[in-house]
Parts: sequence; structure tokens; C-alpha cells
Amino acid sequence: MPSDTAPQHQAALHQIRKRPRFQMGRTVMALMLREMATTYGRSVGGYLWAILDPVLGIVLLSVVFSLALRSPPLGDNFPLFYASGYLPFVAFNSLSQKIARSVQFSRPFMAYPCVTFMDALIARLVLNALTDAVVIAIVISGILVIYDLPFRVDLTTLATALIFVTLLSAGIGTLNCYIMTSFPTYERIWSILTRPLFLISGIFFTYDALPPTAQNILWYNPLMHLVGLMRKSLYPTYEGEYISLPYVLAITAITLFFGLLLLSRHFKKLMES
Repeated sequence: MPSDTAPQHQAALHQIRKRPRFQMGRTVMALMLREMATTYGRSVGGYLWAILDPVLGIVLLSVVFSLALRSPPLGDNFPLFYASGYLPFVAFNSLSQKIARSVQFSRPFMAYPCVTFMDALIARLVLNALTDAVVIAIVISGILVIYDLPFRVDLTTLATALIFVTLLSAGIGTLNCYIMTSFPTYERIWSILTRPLFLISGIFFTYDALPPTAQNILWYNPLMHLVGLMRKSLYPTYEGEYISLPYVLAITAITLFFGLLLLSRHFKKLMES
């Protein structure tokens, strides 16, 4: 009933506000340390796999397409081209899924009054965003060094691309966090619906090479804009005139707003179910 959701919404906000100073920071740090131990393990191997996973994907794409093409659609280095598309896609896919499972992952700790859904969301967002940024930096640097390519990276544009990947992941992940926690079957539906993103997000091609009809459709895929921005940071001659950061920011704001609104209003019911 509407009369019941308002008090629950106010109670959730009051629970966050009444906590002692720095309590949220300590809680978030504790959740981050827990995830570091459970997800990446206490050894170096867990973090090495976080780097090897995208590297193997880039190697596979480079080998397969180099057999069919003389040169990539942009530049003359296959690994760098496919890294510029594959890395932001994988970062978004991984980070949005991590955030979407935040409440499920930290559910045992939600019984404590000092732990809220915001703590779980922020902990997973910060830890995995930093991990993805480090992995992307290592992989791109490795390609430049191994292939002796000139360092012409626009660090400001690269940082902007990473920030917007994180923002978009936070928005969609937060909305999905509520939906997946409320309707567990939705997780499988979302996985099926997003599979075509691997083919239509510009990993294998550039937006400019598409016919106008395809451009008009794929422009509404926010990942096309982020992949284009990543390529703009690595290729000085690539203009990427179609890129619209306000559009990506609008999708982020809408999904984040409704995700936080739904979680704050229905969090108590989600924990009781």
C-alpha cells in the first residue's frame, strides 16, 4: 500500500543518517575486505586471473580476425584495437553484475543495524571499479610496450571513459539490484537479453563504418559511446563525433534514481522475503 511505503522509505533514510560519524566508511571498508578475500582470494593468483581473463579474450579476437583481415578497422595493431572495445565492455558487464548482486552477496550482514544496502552497493562499486581501472591500465600499457607502439594516449579522455563506464555500471547495476533481488528469475532473463551487446557495442567495428540505418539504431546503445570514447583516447586521429556523454549521463541518472528509490522503499520487504 502507498501508505506503508512512505514510512518504510523514511525509516531507511533515517537509519542511514543516524549512524555515527565514519561508521559508513568503516562498514564499506569491511565489506570490501571481505569481498577481496572471497572473490580474489588471499593469494596473488586471484588478481592475476583478473588480468589474464581480458588478455586471453583480446588475444583470441586478435588471432581470429588477423587471419581474415589485413589490418584492423582502426590503426594497424589488432590487439590495441580490440582492447579498446573489449576492455570497456567487459568492465561494464562485470561491474554492473557485481553491483546488481550486492544485496544478495551481503545479505548475511544486512541483519546488523549498522549495515545498509548503500554500504553493499558502494563497497562493490569502489572495489571492482578500482580493480577494472588497474587491469585496463596494465593491459593497455602491456600492448604498447610489447608491440613498441608510440605512447599517444590521451590520459584525460581515457580517465573520462573509465569514469563514465563506472557511472553507467552503477546506474544499471543499482536498478538491477532491486529487480534481481525481488525477482530472482530476472537474472537469467537479463543475461539472455544482454548477450547481443557483445556484437552490437562496437568491439569488432567502428561506428563510422556502419551504414546510416545501423548508426541510427546503435546510437542508442550507451556502450557504443563509451567504446568510442575509449578509442578516442588511444587513437589521436579518431574524432568520434557521434559520442554523446550527456546521453550516457541521462541513462545513468534515470536508472540510478529509480534503483535507489525502489531499494529504499522496499528494502525491508526484500530482507523479509
